[in-house]
Amino acid sequence: MAGDASDPIVRVRDISVRFGATKVLDGLSLDVKRGEILGFVGPSGAGKSVLTRTIIGLVPKIGGSIEVFGVDLQTADPTARRAVERRWGVLFQQGALFSSLNVRQNIQFPVREYLNVSQRLLDEITIAKLGMVGLLPEVADRYPSELSGGMIKRVALARALALDPELVFLDEPTSGLDPIGAGDFDDLVRTLQRTLGLTVFMVTHDLDSLHTACDRIAVLGNGKIIAAGSMADMLASQHPWLRAYFHGKRARAVVG
Repeated sequence: MAGDASDPIVRVRDISVRFGATKVLDGLSLDVKRGEILGFVGPSGAGKSVLTRTIIGLVPKIGGSIEVFGVDLQTADPTARRAVERRWGVLFQQGALFSSLNVRQNIQFPVREYLNVSQRLLDEITIAKLGMVGLLPEVADRYPSELSGGMIKRVALARALALDPELVFLDEPTSGLDPIGAGDFDDLVRTLQRTLGLTVFMVTHDLDSLHTACDRIAVLGNGKIIAAGSMADMLASQHPWLRAYFHGKRARAVVG
């Protein structure tokens, strides 16, 4: 279900981020609508992952405001901010699983951080989340080094869903996967979004993902949003980068 334009779950206004002398984000504004899958694209190194990390508080901004669930994350007190953080889940690039922890411990990590529950309930949550992402219970005792790339992404998604979030950030979730694995992961994300009512902010460069999984697309360029809309809007745009990206050689099979 696509989101309601009047009800953004994330509201970013005039965000600027600088690394040394380089301004990566320069007055960027963006809404993520409730219930949508928003695909966030742009040139390599443009700052797509930087925006994700800025929203969740891992990268400091030098200007602008960020509201999530109506809460200004800069002015919120620690209790209010922690309550917001519990309502989102994050899948980082390459999964970012803790290599010294097994799958069970990785999935339970955010639950232990926010809730005081019994080990029995923790184990039940682990098995439920593994099933949700299409993995068998016996995977729980494996370590990340024993998993395929696709399984790592699914375990990372299970961890992101551990606290039953309303909002999920996915940073290049299909990167490194073969086309079949990437397609299966896109289908999984779409299914979970529909069944759980999730709002999804997905950083991606995968044209197939944009076509099959996303309700709307936002494009980053020169530190700002240069376009936002449906796939039809992207295909109709005359912007040089959008034309190169959505009508280039790699796009032909997908668009056709």
